[in-house]
Amino acid sequence: MENSTIAAVATPPGKGGISIVRVSGPRAEELLGQVFRPAGNQPGFPSHLLQYGHAMRGDEVIDEGMAVLMRAPRSYTREDVAEIHLHGGEYVTGALLSALWALGAVPAEPGEFTKRAFLNGRVDLSRAEAVMQLIEASGEQAARAAVRDLQGGASTFIRGAQQELTDILSGVAAALDYPEEIDEAEALLDLLPRTRALAVRLAAACDERAARILEQGYEVAIVGRPNVGKSSLLNTLLGEERAIVTDEAGTTRDIVRGTASLGGVRVNFSDTAGIRESGHKVEQIGIRLAREAMQRADLVLVVLDQGEPLGAEDAEILVLAQTQPHLVVLNKSDLPPRADLPQGLLISSRTGEGIDRLKQAIAQRAGTVGEGELSLLRHMQLARRASDALSEAADAMERHEPLDLAAVHLHEALYTLGEVTGEQVTDQLLDKVFSTFCVGK
Repeated sequence: MENSTIAAVATPPGKGGISIVRVSGPRAEELLGQVFRPAGNQPGFPSHLLQYGHAMRGDEVIDEGMAVLMRAPRSYTREDVAEIHLHGGEYVTGALLSALWALGAVPAEPGEFTKRAFLNGRVDLSRAEAVMQLIEASGEQAARAAVRDLQGGASTFIRGAQQELTDILSGVAAALDYPEEIDEAEALLDLLPRTRALAVRLAAACDERAARILEQGYEVAIVGRPNVGKSSLLNTLLGEERAIVTDEAGTTRDIVRGTASLGGVRVNFSDTAGIRESGHKVEQIGIRLAREAMQRADLVLVVLDQGEPLGAEDAEILVLAQTQPHLVVLNKSDLPPRADLPQGLLISSRTGEGIDRLKQAIAQRAGTVGEGELSLLRHMQLARRASDALSEAADAMERHEPLDLAAVHLHEALYTLGEVTGEQVTDQLLDKVFSTFCVGK
């Protein structure tokens, strides 16, 4: 890494107003001087000054655009970094990259710019992960959680836990090294509750469900018997014609999915096949998928036709939904209601009546995710492992086992927390983390 200079397109592929080619490494300034000619042939590149000129491949003008050199250490990677801003297009960026390859630049691996920022000490591992977390954020709350981690939220929490754990280990070491001066029983009166409290604090920060919702979205399954308006409801919630709507029962035979943002949370809706007895093989598969979608969902919307009496199929679906978080939705509010229907949210997929109330109810069920100390699943898994190790240390203290044994568990917890920030890191871990990044970041 120390000798290579990498380059990649930092903007999404395809046509666009602007495309940015990023270069990082010891030869960044040299390569910039060979592929970009500032207007007026101004000598050199002042640091952090955006200049107008022409992108070149030898003596051929590729495009006109802007370029900037950011000298180390005041750059994203803490290396010399150059960026050339071109008109967005595959040919233009490809031509500039081919010129850079010919001059000795190396194609950047996924996430290599951010990996260099980590290895050069600009960010710790948790903040590096927050970069990709922010890029992939599909909802307001996911973006807020990513920005908080990017600004050091997860790092601050973990480093605070590490400091407390280091203080506990110091107390254990003192009791082991100076048994004549420090009574072990008296030391445990302080060390035991502190160890328990830290284990509880770490465990409380591990809401894996919230992490999954931030990363993948809140799963809502729309279920009901055929022709109650499930597909119409999906289309209304999404604001687009995603599912086919007809008067014929059993139109939907596969899972139709769509995504919307409600209350700052990404919500994934699944319109399922109508659940009923059927002799048609394809429809039977759709019904099986519908039942499986109910089991996976964070919330089930049970749709009933309020203009028709409650049938045996409706009753069966209501029974199935009892084991899941669910809302009963009474569709077709423009029709006279039947007296035997359960309480539910009254809506009309056709007129839009009650849809805003339904959206609010779904957002309320989704809750406030991403407001905890930790938001990434990897961080939570490590924090939970550290919490378990602390609990084992506390159990050993309670059983009056040798303090050396408790110290082993405490050191295990400290090492595990170091994997969050990158203080304890392996090549395999780095490859795993940065392989999820896009090229150019």
